[in-house]
Amino acid sequence: MPTINIDGTDLYYERRGAGEPLLLIQGLGGNSLHWGDGFLGGLEDGFELVLYDHRGAGRSGPLTGEHTIGDLAGDAVGLLDALEIESAHVVGISMGGMVAQELALRAPERVRTLTLGCTFPGGPDATMTDMAVVGMLAEAVLSGDEERTLRVGFEVMIAAEYGQQEGAYELYAELAAQYRAPLPVLMAQLSAIMGHDTSERLGEIEAPTLVIHGTEDRLMDASNGELIARLISGARLELLQGSGHMFFWEQPERSAQLVREHAAAAAQN
Repeated sequence: MPTINIDGTDLYYERRGAGEPLLLIQGLGGNSLHWGDGFLGGLEDGFELVLYDHRGAGRSGPLTGEHTIGDLAGDAVGLLDALEIESAHVVGISMGGMVAQELALRAPERVRTLTLGCTFPGGPDATMTDMAVVGMLAEAVLSGDEERTLRVGFEVMIAAEYGQQEGAYELYAELAAQYRAPLPVLMAQLSAIMGHDTSERLGEIEAPTLVIHGTEDRLMDASNGELIARLISGARLELLQGSGHMFFWEQPERSAQLVREHAAAAAQN
């Protein structure tokens, strides 16, 4: 199992595909399995994909103490250093999108293009998750009932129309049940998210930026994607009609196509 020690923690990583490096950064509680073969399969013919698990999540080493989004961005830089990757295209979703924002701000020379999916910038103009949704998720997790937790997570993360497709829940449950992030890790990641605010600095990002958001995202309202696109000069906004938070599962071919086109357009400029 490939791991690299980054700042005292062994981070699990994978490299697959061929082409320019593309770093994929997952969200809260997520790990490298959660990208889905449909999305990754649409990218690996044109990029060398670098996937990894955050500290404490998936197959990475344990999390010790608290950490910030900036600390997680430091892990991403450390991974690029360890793999001797000078710069990469970067895709971050949800919490991973916040990490990607910090990465582009703190180490702009490492980011060829930036894709931010289903994420938010923090600050007074951002839209926080509806407290009713937060309450649903919290009650399910604290209940200790794994089936209930999976069902509620599916309801929140996946758009209703996609969720009605045959096998959609079974696939979600199968992957969500593997390497589940411990509650202390989820709480530490949530604390990091609550401290995230790049709203006044996003105008400094120079990397060509694509913002993707599902219009039916219940966890992170699409208005956040619209706000990020306004704050980053020249950013392109792509709203995926009818998709929820996990747009890259629901529309994997279209999502991969958008990333490919974004990288190709930047190469021409």
